[in-house]
Amino acid sequence: MTEEIEPSELSRRQQAGELWQLLDVREAWEIETASIGGTIHIPMACIPERLGELDPEMQTAVLCHSGARSRRVVEYLKASGFRHVANIHGGIDLWSQTVDPSVTRY
Repeated sequence: MTEEIEPSELSRRQQAGELWQLLDVREAWEIETASIGGTIHIPMACIPERLGELDPEMQTAVLCHSGARSRRVVEYLKASGFRHVANIHGGIDLWSQTVDPSVTRY
């Protein structure tokens, strides 16, 4: 089962000082439309070839538009040895509604 984290919970934990590796798996045009600072952008299709850019020991939260693509990437990362990985529930759409309304909804 895929571990999920609510955007508001992730934001709260980051503000409390927890270190998270934020992975955004959306396409470049989506990043241009709406993004969250401090994310690592690797489109979903490029994850296998760019896996080495990520630290498997860090807590990792994966983000897409609504949570479907990121859920699949979480499962891939877990199968690749990442132990602390969670899907950001509702993706950037829910993030913009509950954490940062300045993030454009699309």
